[in-house]
Amino acid sequence: QVQLEESGGGLVQAGGSLRLSCAAPGRAFSNSAMGWFRQAPGKEREFVATISGYGWDTRLSDSVSGRFTISRDNAKNTVYLQMNSLKPEDTAVYYCAAARRAGATTSENEYDYWGQGTQVTVSS
Repeated sequence: QVQLEESGGGLVQAGGSLRLSCAAPGRAFSNSAMGWFRQAPGKEREFVATISGYGWDTRLSDSVSGRFTISRDNAKNTVYLQMNSLKPEDTAVYYCAAARRAGATTSENEYDYWGQGTQVTVSS
């Protein structure tokens, strides 16, 4: 039962930073594209960022581009989401997911394995 586990969420003030981590056991998903998605209260889950299996290619949503960075450390089998200049509208539950392909993808339906989510709250 391979699972992804997010960590690093919390409460920060606007303009602050957080780094989210997503760990997979052993070498699970080591060559898979990984993604971050988020879901705010009353809203649909939305794409945030993705990175290819080997970390060569990344994509970011327009709403976070220039503020967030996705990266991965394949030696640790961990993907990160560095979030800077946080805004109240970034408040959401953030989910890490693994795709069934190696190439970076923004399509939620290409991700088959999901973490439980970690809460990020940004106050004014």
